[in-house]
Amino acid sequence: MDTKNNNQSGSLKVSEEVVAKIAVFAASEVEGVALEEFEKGGKRLAREDIKGFADKLFRPVPVKVRLSKEAAEIDISVIVKQGHKAAAVGVNLQQAIKSAVQNMTGIVVSKINVKIAGIRFSQQT
Repeated sequence: MDTKNNNQSGSLKVSEEVVAKIAVFAASEVEGVALEEFEKGGKRLAREDIKGFADKLFRPVPVKVRLSKEAAEIDISVIVKQGHKAAAVGVNLQQAIKSAVQNMTGIVVSKINVKIAGIRFSQQT
């Protein structure tokens, strides 16, 4: 479903996919969220190193967006890094995603459900 904003000069449609991409980007900026690593040419690259090419190089964080005429509801599932409090990471995710979506699209975000899907433990060397 797309959300439409009508004004005097025309209308603006924002798709659920766009809102989902904004949510993923906002989540990638929150400290404590485990960013996936990827193999490319035998070299491991952290997601931070390839953020500009993110759409082509990694699977997005599982996110579901429901848009209505009044507001958006977002469900997101993340993995938390070891040493970070899951509850604090969840609250920070909610704030970051709500702010990003509302600022970039003008769509009111009524609810953000965060699922902590796991914990990424640091590798011992």
